[in-house]
Amino acid sequence: MKNTTLILGICLILLNCQNEKKTETNSQENTTKVSTEDKDLNRLFGMMQGSFNSEKQASADSTYYNIALHMYPIWKDQGNYLYVEQALASTPEKPYRQRVYEVKRLNDSTISSAIYTIPNDSLWIGKWKTIAAFDSISPKDISIKQGCEVLLRANTDGSFSGSTGEGTCKSTLFGSTYATSHVSIKPNQVMSWDRGFDKDGNYVWGAQKGGYIFNKIN
Repeated sequence: MKNTTLILGICLILLNCQNEKKTETNSQENTTKVSTEDKDLNRLFGMMQGSFNSEKQASADSTYYNIALHMYPIWKDQGNYLYVEQALASTPEKPYRQRVYEVKRLNDSTISSAIYTIPNDSLWIGKWKTIAAFDSISPKDISIKQGCEVLLRANTDGSFSGSTGEGTCKSTLFGSTYATSHVSIKPNQVMSWDRGFDKDGNYVWGAQKGGYIFNKIN
C-alpha cells in the first residue's frame, strides 16, 4: 500500500512539473508572437514616414505625373497616426489629397491603415513641415472613411502589400461609384494604385498601366 501511494505521489509530481513546463513554454511562445507582431507594425509605420515623389517614374513614362507625397507622424502619444498630403510636384501649395492615416494591428496577420478626412483641410496645407500644429486638434476631430481602409500583410522579402475591399470604399469622383487602392510598401518606396469604378465595375478614373511609384527623398 505504501509503495502504491509513493508511486502515485511521484507520478503527480512529474505531471505537475510537465504542466508547469508546458505553461512556461506557451507563455514564451505567446510573448515571442506579440513581440514579432509589434515589430512588424513598428517597421511598417516607420517605412511609411517621410517625403516621397514619383519623379523617376514620370521621367520614364509621360502618362504619369510627378507627384509629391508627404507622410509624417502626429499625435504620437495616442497611436500610430500620419498626416498625409499629396500634390503635383509643380504646385505643392495646391494639394489634391489631405488625409490622416491610422496604422494599427487588425489580427495576427493583418495590419490596417484606416483613412480619415480632416476638417478645414485648407488650414493644414504644408503642415507636414510643422507637425506640432496638429496638437490643436485630436483624433476625435477627424472622420473615418468607412470601407476605405487598406489591409496590409508582411511579405517574406520584408515588404508589405494589400488593398481595400472590393467595392467597399464609396466614391463619386468623376461619376464613379466606388474606389479601390492597391498598395505595396518597401524600404524607401511606396507603390499606390488608386482607381475609380462605376456601379457596373467599369473603370472611370486612375492610372491605367499600374500604380504610382513613390521613392523616398528624405
